[in-house]
Amino acid sequence: MSATCPNTRPCAHVGATVLANELLAERTWRLRLSCPEVAAMAQPGQFFMVRLPGRTDPLLGRPFALYDTVLDGAGKLIGLEIVHLVVGRVTGLLSGLNPGDQVEIWGPLGTRFPEVPERVKRVTLVAGGIGQTPFLAYTRELTGHRGFGGAAPRRVADRVELVYGARRQELLAGLDAFVEAGAQVLPCTEDGSIGLKGRVTDGLDSGEKPEWIVACGPEPMLHAVARWARERDVPCQVSLETPMACGLGICFSCVVKVASSEQASGWDYQRVCVEGPTFDAASLVDLSK
Repeated sequence: MSATCPNTRPCAHVGATVLANELLAERTWRLRLSCPEVAAMAQPGQFFMVRLPGRTDPLLGRPFALYDTVLDGAGKLIGLEIVHLVVGRVTGLLSGLNPGDQVEIWGPLGTRFPEVPERVKRVTLVAGGIGQTPFLAYTRELTGHRGFGGAAPRRVADRVELVYGARRQELLAGLDAFVEAGAQVLPCTEDGSIGLKGRVTDGLDSGEKPEWIVACGPEPMLHAVARWARERDVPCQVSLETPMACGLGICFSCVVKVASSEQASGWDYQRVCVEGPTFDAASLVDLSK
């Protein structure tokens, strides 16, 4: 069923058939869904609400970022992929799905990643934990490998770097896919089991100064990356992983404080599911301190 989502963005609520369900890393699964109508509208940075049909426990859907779109052998768009870490009841149930099973999906929701300024030739993506999930489609778009939302492929950046951190090697998911998509990948592990021993900010320190940063991951990591970027005067966008209930802006359970000159307090609330999930790090009150 097609609909219009908040801010007049097109979306759909459909039943989707599971095409594949693959373990990518420790407790990390890639779910491939047949839903061409939804996939045709999706753009990097947007997300979907997914739930298991015919169940009241759990009742609510959960948000998952667009990981990638799926093409058949003839290059026809047939579906999309989401990647998730098993941390609770819903993700545990999703990890047990088999080809042919059904899920409900509605979206795409939220805003896409912002347009990269023309002067920027090198885009640095920073991911922590499961925060790499919005970045594979974005990498394909930036490198011109694939177009999204009906747009033709167009190379946007001369170089795309992925600085991807986790506690240990077994938790890093999809490294080969990012390399295939054209990214230069720097893994960072706290135990030094692969790549650079340290955190993503150590990875940022190890190379050239970034021109444009987009980050996604746990909130403490986002604070650290935003602070690193602010101290070096590097533009930084952050994609938030804020829990949400409806995904449509109705329940106001996912609000964040955003700087506003129109309010006496100097800030106002915005909904991650509608105005986000990506924000300029400098505009977020809790990240700009």
